[in-house]
Amino acid sequence: MKKLLALMSGVLLLASFVQSASAEWFSKDWNGMGTKIRAEVWVEEGGSAEAEKAFAAVDQEFDRIEALMSVYIDSSEVSKVNRLAAKQAVVITPELFHLIEKAQRVSELSDGAFDITFASIGKFYNYREGQAPDDKQIEENLPAINYRWIEMDPAALSIHFKDPRVTIDLGGIAKGYAVDKAIEKLAGLGVQYALVSAGGDSRLLGDKHGRPWIVGVKDPRLEEKNAVLIPLENTAMSTSGDYERFFIHDGVRVHHIISPKTGKSAEESQSVTVIGPDATTTDALSTTVFILGAKKGLELIEKLPGIDAIIIDRHRKMHYSSELQPPTAE
Repeated sequence: MKKLLALMSGVLLLASFVQSASAEWFSKDWNGMGTKIRAEVWVEEGGSAEAEKAFAAVDQEFDRIEALMSVYIDSSEVSKVNRLAAKQAVVITPELFHLIEKAQRVSELSDGAFDITFASIGKFYNYREGQAPDDKQIEENLPAINYRWIEMDPAALSIHFKDPRVTIDLGGIAKGYAVDKAIEKLAGLGVQYALVSAGGDSRLLGDKHGRPWIVGVKDPRLEEKNAVLIPLENTAMSTSGDYERFFIHDGVRVHHIISPKTGKSAEESQSVTVIGPDATTTDALSTTVFILGAKKGLELIEKLPGIDAIIIDRHRKMHYSSELQPPTAE
């Protein structure tokens, strides 16, 4: 059955919900992992006290994963890998090992369009300061962007870089993973209906207590407007866009989604949204399709069961995977 999309404008997450005297919705917003985090939970009994327990569990899980995987925290396991893995095989936790394995599978699937070694050049960008690597830095370090330089030993749970210039960054998959782990925590607490989002990554636990969640895809050029609204339940959705972290240099938008082939900002898309069973997968695939562009990106999506995509290309034309029914303009 095709999903129905609706053209509307408004806030990004909208839904009507039913409340009773003994049960209600609670929501909370805060900052973490370098982005905005939002959680909404349906509490049957216990009111705000139970909701705060749920929010605390989500917050703790985001903090834990950030401490493990952030390249901006010197003590993180990923930072340790970046310091040592070119010199020796580094034994890492099973959790990090398996997430890097997942990233590597997406790299293989996309022929390197998704590549956590993008950071070999990505580390030279500073979007707050409007700084980009010069041509010499790109020329010298572009060969280091190659997921095949990562050597993994499942028996030893170790990782080794075969090129000393390699740096990894899980920014294209870690937030989606954190969203998934947060939803797992809520389910473990007995929560049946919830939403957790971090930046462009969202996952829904159940529906909106009898009605679908209505989730918006932001218009990449019109602030506070949606390109489309989608009714969803018990699924995940990730959006990668060129409008979150960027600066303008000589009239060109320099943003954080780096093409492994050029070491520069990918140019084919303005926004890509992927819908699928878990946010780890949709996070990685939204980045992948953004880099591939509409034609190659949709070719990839059509090969993946249970995965859908909406692409707004660089000309602002919208493209949909075959299982999505595009809206009719009003």
